[in-house]
Amino acid sequence: MPKPVTGKLTPVKALGGIVESAMDAIITVDEEQRVVLFNAAAERIFRWPRRAVVGQHLEMLLPERFREAHQQHIERFGQTAVTSRGMGAQTVLYGLRANGEEFPIEASISQHAEGGRKLLTVILRDVTERLRSEELLARSEARLRGILDSAMDAIITVDERQRIVIFNAAAEKVFGCPREEALGSSLSWFIPQRHRDTHGADMRRFAETGASSRRMGGQRIVTGLRRNGEEFPIEASISQTGEPGNRFFTVILRDVTRRVQNEEALRQSREEIRNLALAANTAREQEKSRIARELHDELGQALTALKIDVGWLRERIEAAPDGVPEKLAAMQALLDSTVAAARRISADLRPLMLDDLGLVAASEWLVENFTRRTGVPCELNMGEGELDLPDPYATAVFRVLQESLTNVARHSRATEVDVNLVRDDSSVTLAIQDNGIGFAVAGPRKTNSFGLLGLRERAQLLGGEVEIVSVAGKGTRVELRIPLELAQS
Repeated sequence: MPKPVTGKLTPVKALGGIVESAMDAIITVDEEQRVVLFNAAAERIFRWPRRAVVGQHLEMLLPERFREAHQQHIERFGQTAVTSRGMGAQTVLYGLRANGEEFPIEASISQHAEGGRKLLTVILRDVTERLRSEELLARSEARLRGILDSAMDAIITVDERQRIVIFNAAAEKVFGCPREEALGSSLSWFIPQRHRDTHGADMRRFAETGASSRRMGGQRIVTGLRRNGEEFPIEASISQTGEPGNRFFTVILRDVTRRVQNEEALRQSREEIRNLALAANTAREQEKSRIARELHDELGQALTALKIDVGWLRERIEAAPDGVPEKLAAMQALLDSTVAAARRISADLRPLMLDDLGLVAASEWLVENFTRRTGVPCELNMGEGELDLPDPYATAVFRVLQESLTNVARHSRATEVDVNLVRDDSSVTLAIQDNGIGFAVAGPRKTNSFGLLGLRERAQLLGGEVEIVSVAGKGTRVELRIPLELAQS
């Protein structure tokens, strides 16, 4: 067993108190690397009592595989004129507890002379918990990186100076920029020049609100900039964490180029279908108008002439054999009903007064005809302003009114109906309100029943809308709105 060192250190009492109360382990060895000082913190860390360590070789506190390298390190340090330095450089050192357990340490070494002897002092710290926390943090960061890089959306985090600190794999793909190039660069790299000032102002306002997150751009699509100079549409949301002076902003964004292209193609397709349907509807109305006019003019005139001729015959053959006057009377009655039927069919196809006198006169005739046929009072209220719209808008308003009154007559059991036709600075509105039994608007549509669908289709063809509200026992309200700028065009 090595012989204990008989010499004693004589430090100043105050210095000894500091060493003893230090939170870090302090170990001093002589030139033979035998321990001469072993403070209380060293006892706690190595779990050796001081009396068992003082006088022993320092190797007892080192794992066996490190002892030779440690010996060489101490010898080289002793030969230098350096008074102190860190131990282990970029590697982690290990100590050995009394129970044989190894543990990581962080250490620095210094040398000085006392009483003609060179002494080496090591100040060390048990970094087990720190390394465990760093490992957990590294694992957490690795998991986070895995999540970020597996995300389908681009994720970019910037600091308060708008410098990029996170740039995931999806962001690399979306913006066509390697992560190594993006990290540390300004976010303005990926924003078109014309939007950079407004973006900076938006970011400052968002930071001032203190809100944790929000969508960027409101309800509109914002624009990004690829590294090759190509602009593209994106949807993005932003969040912030931290506090003033140490705040980070994270943007999650999605390239919606394909969606915007599809939406534009769909919009164009719908516009083409709408124009085609409008053209077809206009052609149908024109054909109805032509047939109605032929019924009214040509067939009506022919029937009227025939009726006059039958009347002329009746006046001249009163003395004819039995049965002839009666037959002529029957013929005249049939002609009267045929003329009335031709006029009714003509009006149902297309009331000529809509073309000749305009929407207001046609609406008045329609309301009066409804009351005459059903016996249900119907009041028509006209607002101020020009209500005689051009086609196809006048036809749409008339047909919606006609279909609505037909539905009232067939289904509502109403005892009164109010019709309002008004015009303001932005739209033309037709409203039909009855006090009938009502119905379930959201209920299933009856087979081969297209009345309400037809109303909505007519409105949509003109860029308008139809709102139908019905309450059981309280009646139904049908309201048509057509944008005024469309009607004027």
